[in-house]
Order: sequence, then structure tokens, then C-alpha cells
Amino acid sequence: MSDNLSIKQIHSISPHRNELTELLIEVVQDGASIGFLPPLSVADAEHYWDHVVNPDVVLFVAAINQRVVGSVQLHLCTKPNGTHRAEIAKLMTRPSFRRNGIGRLLMQAAEERGKQENRSLLVLDTREGDPSNRLYTSLGYEQAGRIPCYAQSADGSLDATVIYYKII
Repeated sequence: MSDNLSIKQIHSISPHRNELTELLIEVVQDGASIGFLPPLSVADAEHYWDHVVNPDVVLFVAAINQRVVGSVQLHLCTKPNGTHRAEIAKLMTRPSFRRNGIGRLLMQAAEERGKQENRSLLVLDTREGDPSNRLYTSLGYEQAGRIPCYAQSADGSLDATVIYYKII
């Protein structure tokens, strides 16, 4: 991995909007199951990013030589009975940078922030069979269950999702 890799929280999309838009389009085009189907337009990707950052969402980016190559979100539950938990969402790494530990570092940053926010439970879900399943289990996430026919793929098939949790 490059010595020029940095993981940081960002509070504003503006300086990173174009790179985040490219990231989202790339991972969706590559088949990631993160709520979108290809082809994803620039306008739709920009619209998504324009509405991500709020007080309940912590956004981390991974950059190499100042270029965004990945991101992850930590959604802080604000319901009175859920202030002990958070959800990991939309872990993304540019396809050409995968298998270099970027996803792991992003997950570790999100977990550390969860601890700082006094969260004791993290949850996430991912498409069954995706490589991310191995990453999550290697980080200590436990499978809570599986929901069949949860998300539609580009070819119209319905894929199961696996729900994970981790006590931190």
C-alpha cells in the first residue's frame, strides 16, 4: 500500500464532489450492490452525494496522493432506544485499488469513530456472495441473518443480503 494513503473524515462534499461522484459511478458500474443500478448518471450520483452529509452521518474518505479512492459512512442512530448503535453503510473502493487494505482501513476508522460516539453495536448488510462478506467476518462481524430476494441486480435477478453485527 502506498505511503501516501490517508483516511480522513470530511464534513463537506464540495471539495470532493467530483471524485466522490466518479467513485460511486465506478463501483456501481463494477457491480457493487449499494442501492444503485448501472448505468448511474453523473446527475444522479451528484444528487446522492449532495444529500449525504448531515449530523447523523459521518463520512470517511480514503485518498492516495490526494485522490479519493474509497469511502465509508457511519450512520448514527438518533432514536431514543438506539443511541448505542450505528450502521456502517456504502463501503466503496475504486476497483483498480481493491485488495490493498483500503476497505479494512476505512472500516477501522468507522469503528473507532463509533467508539468515540459511545456506540457499542455496529450493524451492516451486504449482498450475499460479495467479497465484502470475507472482509466483514475477518474484522469480527457476526452474521445475524440472511434475507432472500432483497436487492435487484442489473440483470433483474434478486439477490439475498446478509446482515452483520459487531459489539464494540
